[in-house]
Parts: sequence; C-alpha cells; structure tokens
Amino acid sequence: MEPIIKSLDQLYCNSLTSYSRRKTIPVNVGGVLIGGDNPIVVQSMTTVDTMDTQGSVEQCIRMIESGCELIRITAPSIKEAENLKNIKNELRKRGYQTPLVADIHFTPNAAEVAARIVEKVRINPGNYADKKKFEVIEYTDETYQEELDRIRERFLPLVKICKEHGTAMRIGTNHGSLSDRIMSRYGDTPLGMVESALEFLRICEDENYFDIVISMKSSNTQVMVQAYRLLVQKLNEGGFKPYPLHLGVTEAGEAEDGRIKSAVGIGTLLEDGLGDTVRVSLTEDPEFEAPVAKALIDRYTHRLPHAAIPEIHQYPIHPFDHEKRQTAEVFNFGGHNVPRVITDISKIEKITEKEIKQTGHFYLPELDKWKMNDQGCDFVYSGSNPIPFMLPNGMKEIQNEDVWASQKDQINKFPLFDLASFQVAKNYHSELNFLEIFDTEIEKAIPLIESRKDTVLILKTSNKHAMPALRRAFVTLMEAKTQIPVVVKIAYPDQNQDLTMLYAATDVGGLLIDGLGDGIFISLEKEHQTDRQEILDQVKLHNSVGFGVLQAARTRMSKTEYISCPSCGRTLFDLQETTAMIRKRTDHLKGVKIGIMGCIVNGPGEMADADYGYVGSGKGKITLYKGKEVMKRSVPSEKAVDELIEIIREDGMWNEPETI
Repeated sequence: MEPIIKSLDQLYCNSLTSYSRRKTIPVNVGGVLIGGDNPIVVQSMTTVDTMDTQGSVEQCIRMIESGCELIRITAPSIKEAENLKNIKNELRKRGYQTPLVADIHFTPNAAEVAARIVEKVRINPGNYADKKKFEVIEYTDETYQEELDRIRERFLPLVKICKEHGTAMRIGTNHGSLSDRIMSRYGDTPLGMVESALEFLRICEDENYFDIVISMKSSNTQVMVQAYRLLVQKLNEGGFKPYPLHLGVTEAGEAEDGRIKSAVGIGTLLEDGLGDTVRVSLTEDPEFEAPVAKALIDRYTHRLPHAAIPEIHQYPIHPFDHEKRQTAEVFNFGGHNVPRVITDISKIEKITEKEIKQTGHFYLPELDKWKMNDQGCDFVYSGSNPIPFMLPNGMKEIQNEDVWASQKDQINKFPLFDLASFQVAKNYHSELNFLEIFDTEIEKAIPLIESRKDTVLILKTSNKHAMPALRRAFVTLMEAKTQIPVVVKIAYPDQNQDLTMLYAATDVGGLLIDGLGDGIFISLEKEHQTDRQEILDQVKLHNSVGFGVLQAARTRMSKTEYISCPSCGRTLFDLQETTAMIRKRTDHLKGVKIGIMGCIVNGPGEMADADYGYVGSGKGKITLYKGKEVMKRSVPSEKAVDELIEIIREDGMWNEPETI
C-alpha cells in the first residue's frame, strides 16, 4: 500500500487509518527472529545479581514460563559478563533455549566479553564511549568529527566480535542518558536521541554489520513516541536499512500507573504499525512484565476485521512535536483548560452520597461536607438516573436531554443529545450542551456545531480499529476548521481491569500524544453486570484510569509521579519496598515527579525530567537529587526518605497530607 503521508519529512508509518505493520529486515537472535514478517517478540530483564548464577537461572525460568521470549541480564563489569556463560549453560542443561541479551552501560570491555557468550548485546550510545558530566561544550565541525573518530575506535572492536560470532546488537538510546556531546549540539530532544543512535549505526553499516535492533526509550511518553517516529523518518531519509524497533517506556513504575504509562507509549506506536519487540518496564518482579507486553501485542495479532476508515492524505499534525489542537473554550472545556474527566454512573439507580466516593470525591457525613480530591471527576454522567442530592462544588452532572428537559434545575445540570435530538431540539442549555456522535456522523454534525459556542462534542466509535477511526474524525474537524472541544468516549464491556487500563491508555492516550482530545469518558453503556457493587467497582476503575491516562500522556498532572526503574542485577536496595515506602509518604504531592533509581546507571540521566531523585550509590547508601543537582551523598538508607522530604520541604514543594 502506498504511504498516505506524502511528505518525506513526515513519513514514519504505512497508514494512519488502517493497521499495517512496518516492514523491517529480520534480525536473528539465537533462533528468535525479530522483525520481518515474524510475530512481535516479548522480552524482559532479570533483577537478581548476575553473580548469583542459581538465582538468575531460577528467575529466568519463571520469566520464560510467564511468556518471555528474550531475557536481558545486566553485565556491569567483566566478571558479570563472564558469569553469563554459567547462567546460559545451566539454562541449556535444564532444557531452556531462550536467547540471552547482555545489558551494557559504561563498560565496552564487558560488552566484548559478553558478545562471545550470549546471543545479543545491548549498548547505550550515551554512555558506551562517553562519561556524562552535564557539561555544555562548544564543538566546531572539526572537533565534533574528532569525537566521532574516538567513538569509532572504541566501538569498532565490539562490532567485529558481534559479526564474527553471529551476535545481534541493540543500539538502545535513553532520553535521560544522552552524552554531553549530543546535548551540546542537539539539546535534550528527540532529534538528539535519534542522532545518538545513528552515530553508532553508521559505524555498523560501514562494517557491513546489520544484525541490529534500535530503541528510543524515555520515561516521558510524548518524547518517547516522537523519538521513535523521528527515528523511522530519519532511517528512511538517510537511506539506512529498515531496522526492527524495540519498544519500551523507561521507568514506567508499578501497578496501574506503570501499566497505563507503558500502554500510552507502546500502544500508540503499535497502533501505527511500529515495533517488533516489546519490553514493559514495571517496578515489580519481571515475570509480571511479559503478560502485560503480550496483552498489548495480542490486540494487533488478533485484530478483528474492521470497517474501512477514509484515508488521511494530509495530516494536519506534526508527528514529532506535541501541539494541542486549537479549540474554543466552552464552559471549562477546550481553550487553555486541562482535559476533563467524565465518569459514568448511569447504571446506578438512586446513587447515595457515600457511593459518590467511587468518582473520587468524599462525603463526610459527620460534617455534612464534601472533600474534593485531585482525582475526583469533573462531570458525572447520570443518564436517565438523576442524582437525588446536591453535588460538591466543582463536580457537575450530565443528564440525557429528555430527562434534563423535565427537571426543575436546568441551570446546574447539563443535557446530552444524540444527533437526531440535537437537530430538532427547541431547548438548549445557555452555556453547555453535549452532543454525542459516532465518528461516522462527523460530517453530518459539523454544520450543526461549527458556529455554536455552547456545545462540546462527545466522540465515540464502534470501529474495532478505534484510535485511527477517532483520529480520522479529528482530522475531519480540523479540515473544516471547527474548533469545538471534543471529549473521547470509549467502552470496554465485561473485560478484566488490566485490559481496560491498556486499551484506554492506547486509544485515548495515542490521541492525547498528538494533541487531540479535551477529555476522556469511559462508558458503562455496554456493561452487563447487574450486581451493584460490581458496577460501583467499575465506576471507580474507570475514574482512576481516566486520570491515569491524562497523566501518563502528560496532559493533566493530578497526582505524584514516580519514575521508578524496574530493578535489575545492579540494584543496590529493595526497589519495590522502597518505592512503596516513598509513595506512602509523598503520594499527596500533586504534580511532583520523583525518580527512584536502583543504581547510578539509572541515576540522574534516566530520571531526566524528575523534580527530585533517590538513587542507590552503594550498599545501604543513597544519593539525593534536586533535578540533576546532587543535594546529599552517601545518606544511610534508613534516613534517606526523611532527608528526601526535607529537600522537598526546603524547596517549597512540600505540603502536609490531609486526613479524611
């Protein structure tokens, strides 16, 4: 199929409207083929000390049995690299043939040892031949070329060893560990990430070595998506081979937040047909990562036939930058407002004040007061079941238009119309009306809404290929120069919580990454549960996921963000326990970003956009950061959380947690 984005400077995927996986060269990793026409490969990384052979082997087996098809193991020095042979031999002796990948940072000599043992090595171009000192250096073209010559000399031995031994390589750029040289020339940008990898790739191609997979990972989903797209465009533009892509969001975190953040980044790229192997990085035991990666991948492996979506010939959005679609302000939607969360309670008859807590707000009966919460929804949709009590200030009710028309209070409640009722209505709210339509009705709706200043569109689709169908509708609005705010409505009836998180994060998060959408509305309309508590549980999940998706897409910060690495053999403390402890003390700090890193490799670089950092620097010792600045070194771990809080307090960002 001919690419539909005609301009070479934006070419990054086969199609914006029909699923078509990017064609790449296949790379053989010990019998597992990445790219080409082969299935997308699931991988993960061990957390046990690499010198613990037995512990590493047992963990590898648990990972394999959970669905892991490639296993990465850290090799921070030559001794760990050499011990990969013992791990590999024991796995093979026990009947497991899963290929191993050595993860290398800072130590080319360890990479050269590992490349003779395992099936693949991962190198980070930001620290393979460079040491990061956060220095700004002015380079002339001549001095910059001297640096490239130095890198070639340091990197060439590994390329030759890999070529000789049939070992594959991942050139894995991380947003947070770009070299000072790259930062000085390109800045902290997706272009800098891409150029960092291309410098190493040119050396490989000069040596006719092509067994390469590339990654562009970041803890910022917007940067991550932009960097992968730009990489594909630069590979096309520069005449490089179409190398397979390894997808991942670094330091995604744990539990719901980690799953949603991973899906926003990875799912957005999978929707565009990009990605040949996936690793979901959770601050959990690695055997929990593979099922999440597989769930994301399976959505495309088993995608059902879907209705054709009209092609997009000119995409009005630049795919390598985030720029919000321009919208008019209607009530508190659009304009400069943050995206809104609408929570569906329409299947709950005669809801009580106590049950409203599932939408994020809390009623205090002894005080007869409401406690508003940063993750309390902005609007509730009650449908045909109007709420029989006064809501807290700041939360508004949406009713079906026929119910609204019969209410005494038509000022503080707002009507929702379908296309037919909107066309014939005689009575509208003076400030805010909601028009709910399918994506296929968009052209019929435009004449009705283009001049209105009191209407917000609720956009939904029945297309199995949901995100591109919704994207096509947004493009139609933009082509018509209609600036009406749009809330995206989605429904995932009767599926488990993990899939709801992953699908919502992909379908809505992918739009938000491109600046599309002024709100999220996860619907109950197709749910088949009849048990009241089950429905309330769904309401709570949908509300939480709505805020999680907005936060993961970096469009509305409503809670503390933890940029925590998934742990590996380099980790110097119990990462899961420490993350839980820090979260318990700080999770009321709305919008603050805290990096929690197991070692200096994942230190100030990997948590590049964190406000504060907690980094292992030795057994029982922690280094604390404010941004990229070291504030305290070698803090005993038992005092480190208190010291971190003191740094936040001194910076004026601390407030005491409220009690309910």
